[in-house]
Amino acid sequence: MKKLGAIEAGGTKFVCGIGTEDGEILERVSFPTETPEITMKNVISFFEGKEVEAIGIGSFGPIDPIKGSPTYGYITTTPKPHWGQYNIVGHMKEHFDVPIGFDTDVNGAALGEHKWGAAQGLDSCIYITVGTGIGAGAVVAGKMLHGLSHPEMGHILVRRHPDDHFEGFCPYHGDCLEGVAAGPAIEKRWQVKGSELTPEHPAWEMEAYYLAQALMNYVLILSPQKIVMGGGVMKQEQLFPLIREKLQKLLAGYVQHPSLNEQIDQFIVPPQLGDNAGLCGALALADLAWSGEKGATNGE
Repeated sequence: MKKLGAIEAGGTKFVCGIGTEDGEILERVSFPTETPEITMKNVISFFEGKEVEAIGIGSFGPIDPIKGSPTYGYITTTPKPHWGQYNIVGHMKEHFDVPIGFDTDVNGAALGEHKWGAAQGLDSCIYITVGTGIGAGAVVAGKMLHGLSHPEMGHILVRRHPDDHFEGFCPYHGDCLEGVAAGPAIEKRWQVKGSELTPEHPAWEMEAYYLAQALMNYVLILSPQKIVMGGGVMKQEQLFPLIREKLQKLLAGYVQHPSLNEQIDQFIVPPQLGDNAGLCGALALADLAWSGEKGATNGE
């Protein structure tokens, strides 16, 4: 059984862990995301002496996950102070001579749910996190989706809710999906944290209005077999039935499939891996990196 290292690099906190190739987490620690100098010192200290065979990094973005690119392994145009154009993979390589897997935190979480969670046995799935930001990753034909770079499904444009006059908070696009539906947008719009709003508050109907539009776009473009929704905002469980109902209305019967009709409660689901989705995703990235480098060497 391989011993793997995992890093869930979030904009608010870093979670580091040790686990196995079957997704079992043996040890974990978390600390706030500060400057790279402070944060990465904590990361290095955690892994020193652990003798892991590979490390997976699922990171907030945007990042460059394309091998062969001059900035492969970098966190690139993030608005997170001090982290723009930071070579996180290169820094880890200076300290650990092991294969390192690198992708977005949401692509990693999608891979983790595909391998060990809600999307086991399927060819495709999407994992979307709704929290301090909004991001989504996709597994298509059993592989994480890449193209020019990685998907940025949290920044798609959506129609404005007729009662919404909030300008949006995304520093790049204003009122993109993240700008109107991430946790900070809820707080700025209603002047109170979402966790303090009652389940009946109109904020949740508006939130579902935006998220259902996003899911409609994902369904029509990628046709996933499962959509997994996580992140702090999605802990408001009343959102799930609202989103499912609104998605059905938006699709208007155009796409005919049992998963979108009588089985929609099994199509849009919370992460089966729970709060470990991101860390398990990083374990999956580590295992993939090990297989790509060591496995090829060993003839596997």
